[in-house]
Amino acid sequence: MTGAGIPVVPALGAATLGVALETALGVLAAGGVVAIPTDTVYGLAVLPGREEAVAALFALKERPVDVALPVLVGDLEQVAEVAVVPSGPVAGLARRWWPGPLTIVLERASGFDADLGGPPDRASTVGVRWPDHPFVAGLCRRAGPLAVTSANRHGDPPCTSADQVVAAFAPGPAPDLVVDGGTCDGVPSTVVDCSGTAPTCLREGAVPWGDLEGELGSGG
Repeated sequence: MTGAGIPVVPALGAATLGVALETALGVLAAGGVVAIPTDTVYGLAVLPGREEAVAALFALKERPVDVALPVLVGDLEQVAEVAVVPSGPVAGLARRWWPGPLTIVLERASGFDADLGGPPDRASTVGVRWPDHPFVAGLCRRAGPLAVTSANRHGDPPCTSADQVVAAFAPGPAPDLVVDGGTCDGVPSTVVDCSGTAPTCLREGAVPWGDLEGELGSGG
């Protein structure tokens, strides 16, 4: 599908949210790529267990396969489906900033074997985030955790509106659906790696690293 013909569905209030959810669920179930609003920027989402959908997402994004995809969840219970549930000070990070703009890299749950890319020595980890956005939370609760990357070509600025998503992929290969949730804040999530012995900041974004260090130092 070319960018000029991307279907766009609104999700701007209670009257349109249900239709947008059902439409997005259908596209995801068919192995499609859906552009969704979040509390940070627009993202491209697929079901992580659908190998062909994950491959299509990497190709559409033009993302190197050695850069792993993170996973979005709709509530704390879903974290256990993809990762070892954090404890101690790391659990404190989750309690304070979830739902919100914080991605935590954790050890994978034993049954979660989806190929999300990344270097072989990091295959046992996964980045997890619970966004503070009603559409994403509802979609994840219905579809399950979603593999997501920002809705732009690799190396380009992230998109903060549905119109920007359409423009970013036109002409050429494009998402199968764009969900219009209005304007996003525009600041990507902070990414902290908590899979090793000492948490490290992989990307500073909406949550300052100093605040995370303070929470970790306080013991949660």
